[in-house]
Amino acid sequence: MSVFTTVSRDELTAWLKNYSLGNLVDLQGISAGIENTNYFVTTSHARYVLTLFENLTRAELPFFLNLLDHLASHGIPCPRPIASLGNSFLGELNGKPACIVSCLEGGSLDQPNPTHCAQVGEMLADMHLAGRSYKVEMPNPRGLAWWKATAPLVLPKLPPEETELLSQEISYQSGFRFEDLPRGVIHADLFRDNVLFKDDTLSGAIDFYYACSGAWLYDLAITVNDWCVAEDGSLDPARTSAMLQAYQGTRPLSEMEQQAWPAMLRAGALRFWLSRLYDFHFPRPGELTHAKDPAHFRRILQRHVAAPSESPFFVRNKHGNS
Repeated sequence: MSVFTTVSRDELTAWLKNYSLGNLVDLQGISAGIENTNYFVTTSHARYVLTLFENLTRAELPFFLNLLDHLASHGIPCPRPIASLGNSFLGELNGKPACIVSCLEGGSLDQPNPTHCAQVGEMLADMHLAGRSYKVEMPNPRGLAWWKATAPLVLPKLPPEETELLSQEISYQSGFRFEDLPRGVIHADLFRDNVLFKDDTLSGAIDFYYACSGAWLYDLAITVNDWCVAEDGSLDPARTSAMLQAYQGTRPLSEMEQQAWPAMLRAGALRFWLSRLYDFHFPRPGELTHAKDPAHFRRILQRHVAAPSESPFFVRNKHGNS
């Protein structure tokens, strides 16, 4: 279970006195997730999610918590942070920065269909547009600079063919200027386990703690690489078309974005292949049972490199406009 910092009922009961959330009824550790400690907290008022941050600092956290509040106020279905009696979203529990947020209904999907993908595409476009008025900047902590710094650590541990692929892809991506693409706040981790559905209807997006400032197209590519990928690493045409069409129904892609699409799919795959390689070869201590397989994103990257023509530059919307 991904609970790095244990919280007892007595400790939480005392902490909740800082809030107007009622009396503690139940406390359950959440096994999903690999970065933070999470608990379901049920009180006499409602159900919430408690998060203790294991890596992010107090100085970094206001960006994320204020972003959640901003997006929720603009109708995006995401957790809303709860302010303490002292009017702060951020507290401290057992020596770790902590917050408590509303708990969304629904569960994640393992096998999404095109209808599910269309809902995710539309929500992602809504999220990007709603984030335009959020003026706080956060550099991408897993961008090109991190790729270049991390690759030398994992390259000695890889077989020759993977060493070549990683080195060549970082060189390839270094030639692009993603800063020229339309940009703003991005989720940067909108995988299947971070979107909830209730009765086949999207009910929310969670885990915004990789959110940052970046190209919206990059966010879309990351999402497509998870929601629309087949077992062999290729993109499923029906799911991909559904997501891109729904996204463009709300925010049409520019000509520059259409041209950058194949390279951006590769960038999204590279980011998660490299981070999974690092986590695999340099694991953190803790009660962790959810280490992800690096080979999954290596296969996705290899498919994008070998057959870029199979990755659509863009999909026309229902009215035939690009």
